[in-house]
Amino acid sequence: MQETPEPKPEGQQGSYLTLVQLIPNMLTITAICAGLSAIRFGVQGNYVLAVQLILAAAVLDGLDGRLARLLNSDSKMGAELDSLADFLNFGVAPALVLYFWALQDFRGMAWITVLIYTVCCVVRLARFNVAAKEERDSDKESAGAYFTGIPSPAGALLAMLPMFVSFAFSAAPLLPDWVICLHLILVGWAMIARFPVWSFKTAKVSRDNVKFFLVGFAVLGSAVLIYAWITLVALCLVYLLIVIWSILTHRKDADQKGS
Repeated sequence: MQETPEPKPEGQQGSYLTLVQLIPNMLTITAICAGLSAIRFGVQGNYVLAVQLILAAAVLDGLDGRLARLLNSDSKMGAELDSLADFLNFGVAPALVLYFWALQDFRGMAWITVLIYTVCCVVRLARFNVAAKEERDSDKESAGAYFTGIPSPAGALLAMLPMFVSFAFSAAPLLPDWVICLHLILVGWAMIARFPVWSFKTAKVSRDNVKFFLVGFAVLGSAVLIYAWITLVALCLVYLLIVIWSILTHRKDADQKGS
């Protein structure tokens, strides 16, 4: 007589994941290590490597979530881990590296600026998590076309813009401390502001224009590899124009609805 297999205890059914399905979380952990290492190298004065590690963390942040969805391995733990990584890599590391780079002589005011930026980043991430949870609970589809305020990875890149400029144009004079502090506060405000910012995630390219897009992407990739800092400065300035355009468009639409 064939024995009936015993059922698995509750909680163990489907409790195994393949190593491939763990790759998104492994990328997130790698990004956390990059952010922590950036702080270490910032303390040691190796600012170029510190910024490069933060940029690497931003690339990994763009990959882990999409890869998790492709592998069908997204989970609540992965989402929380990703949010914590974002806070470290885009809220703490950029502000500290910028502080070690140029603001230590400004004493208390500079540190208050770092705290303001970091708190703005964590508030933005908390607000994003709450909105995402509400959408899941109500089974609503996210509009996805716009962010509310600039996302934290973009905020980190804009926060480090003075460093990009200094690395790209070594002969250029360093900005005054108070200007860098004001810049950091404005970036922090932009992360928690309520204006819409266009999201690249929903951008579509027609089949006829795909070849031009790929050529442009190749040119941009080559520019990043050959003229990294100048290209990053240009990208930040273009993004700032997009943010300003979004603010002006939002105000115009609000005025039209109010009239």
